[in-house]
Amino acid sequence: MIVELGHFTLLLALAVALVQTVLPLVGAQMRWTSWMTVAGPAAIAQALLLAFSFSTLVWAFVTSDFSVRLVVENSHTLKPMLYKVTGVWGNHEGSMLLWCFIVAVFGGLVALFGGNLPDRLKARVLGVQGSIGVAFLSFLIFTSNPFVRLAFPPMNGQDLNPLLQDPGLAFHPPFLYLGYVGLSTSFSFAVAALIEGRVDAAWGRWVRPWTLLAWIMLTIGIALGSWWAYYELGWGGFWFWDPVENASFMPWLISAALLHSAIVVEKREALKSWTILLAILAFGFSLIGAFIVRSGVLTSVHAFATDPERGVYLLAITAFFMGGALTLYAARAGEMQAKGVFGVVSRESALVLNNVLLAVAAFVVFLGTVWPLIAEMAFGRKLSVGAPFFDAAFTPFMVILAAVLPIGSLLAWKRATFGRVLRSLWLAFAGVAVLSALAWGFGSGRGLLAPIGVALGSWLIFGAATDLWGRTGREGLAVRARRALRLPRADWGRVTAHSGLGVTIIGIALMTAWQVEDIRVANEGDTFAVGGYDITLASVEDIRGPNYLSTMAEMRVARNGREVAVLHPEKRVYPVAAMPTTEAAIDNGVFRDIYLVIGDAQAGGGWAVRAYVKPFANWIWAGAIIMALGGGLSLSDRRFRVAAGARKAPSGVPAE
Repeated sequence: MIVELGHFTLLLALAVALVQTVLPLVGAQMRWTSWMTVAGPAAIAQALLLAFSFSTLVWAFVTSDFSVRLVVENSHTLKPMLYKVTGVWGNHEGSMLLWCFIVAVFGGLVALFGGNLPDRLKARVLGVQGSIGVAFLSFLIFTSNPFVRLAFPPMNGQDLNPLLQDPGLAFHPPFLYLGYVGLSTSFSFAVAALIEGRVDAAWGRWVRPWTLLAWIMLTIGIALGSWWAYYELGWGGFWFWDPVENASFMPWLISAALLHSAIVVEKREALKSWTILLAILAFGFSLIGAFIVRSGVLTSVHAFATDPERGVYLLAITAFFMGGALTLYAARAGEMQAKGVFGVVSRESALVLNNVLLAVAAFVVFLGTVWPLIAEMAFGRKLSVGAPFFDAAFTPFMVILAAVLPIGSLLAWKRATFGRVLRSLWLAFAGVAVLSALAWGFGSGRGLLAPIGVALGSWLIFGAATDLWGRTGREGLAVRARRALRLPRADWGRVTAHSGLGVTIIGIALMTAWQVEDIRVANEGDTFAVGGYDITLASVEDIRGPNYLSTMAEMRVARNGREVAVLHPEKRVYPVAAMPTTEAAIDNGVFRDIYLVIGDAQAGGGWAVRAYVKPFANWIWAGAIIMALGGGLSLSDRRFRVAAGARKAPSGVPAE
């Protein structure tokens, strides 16, 4: 009965979404206030209905209701409770229900916190958001219904993909979807502005918090996915340039560009057309990501489904929203004239360069991701585009971005001089030089990657500190420190996010340049040296987990005769799914990780063993956490809350 109620509320949510789409858009066009006021209650009602529907699916998984086909295909009674819940979104149908739920949640948040928006703009934003809900709810109900019952329920389920039975994957998809789907709100603001034919400073202020919220969630989601790939897949890396990884990375790059571009719209009423285009493209790349994950056109370890027929529906949804928005953009672009005039050397120009670098980098990732598909369709050739291409094509843009970001942050609006900015950065230059020299010395001439990475990362950190300190005046140290604490949280958030990017760059560079890898066959009792550590394969035994069988090794790590850690890498087999997984054992540290993997037994005796010493590995994810924290600080600033400081039109006066 509960499952049927969930199905019914899903159908009811589609009907409410239709009302939310049609009435507010027509009302805004005809200036019918009563029709426009339907938008808010409809958005909240849709969110509540989908919250109930999603909860019933969670209930079905938690109680192991094997009369529901989706539960049978993605759960098992022996699974730990966390992974029963994870099974809700660890599949195509459940993940699409989560997608629809988040679309509705963002619409409900606009309804609740958009009180200062002009009535017509708010109605149009919620109307467009409702249309996105209609499209995906229709797709879910007619092609991917998660509530299908079985006439003859089995005694047990088929289990969840073992790779997804991990804490990192329990939280990674929800955060990623909050980012993906959150960009639908920026898209709705962009389309609503195009319909009205007006983009101004107030619009830039309104769109930024929603974009920032989505960007924060994407940052957390991507970091969790990278962390999971690092410790779960057993290959020792953190980013594979996999199509699904790229599908989340492209919206992140575009949304970062959108955040910076919206600043120019708000401060100078310039870059209006470009900012609208970025808002369209950010959500467009999210739709492309949904298509890649679910269509099967590109192979990925992260893919939920390989159903080309459902992929066609997603492609149609993408074509409809992207085609419609870009057509409207082409029709309205001439009306969005920039008002602000600025010099070549100015904060505006720096933000333009920032946007160009991020946008071109996203296009490079997109081209590399879809090129195998294009080559097969156009030339009949099967090929793959791997890390060497992406590293060579993408990295130069990030190097330039990191080099110019601190300078751009210190430039004045409208017109600035390089000399003054460079003089203010002399201490940062000194710090960068010292740390780069240290990296070169500790690296013992192993190449330029480490010193260059440290130089760029520390440049971002020192540049951010200089930016913050420069806003405290010229009085004594104590006075300036007190002023720093009183600076707006948006300022703190900006420098924190830029510093986080610097920390991540340092981590990537040092881990890549200095890691030590050892692959060998070892017998029980053997000791071997890796990167200054002595590693002993003490024992290997078979154990039984709650829903898996495991070959577990005990490996002892010592340095200079002192035991540092005892680690237990595993090779698991999940009998229900008949699938093996590798569980790396990692001794985490601030300045290094010891990473051990046990492989298969060898015909001649012994075990395949891989050992890595990875310097500064955790700085990669620490930097991502710092970036997300910086975004959260900015979002908490009163000036950047939704429509903060905006004036609503007086009662009875149409808001143009």
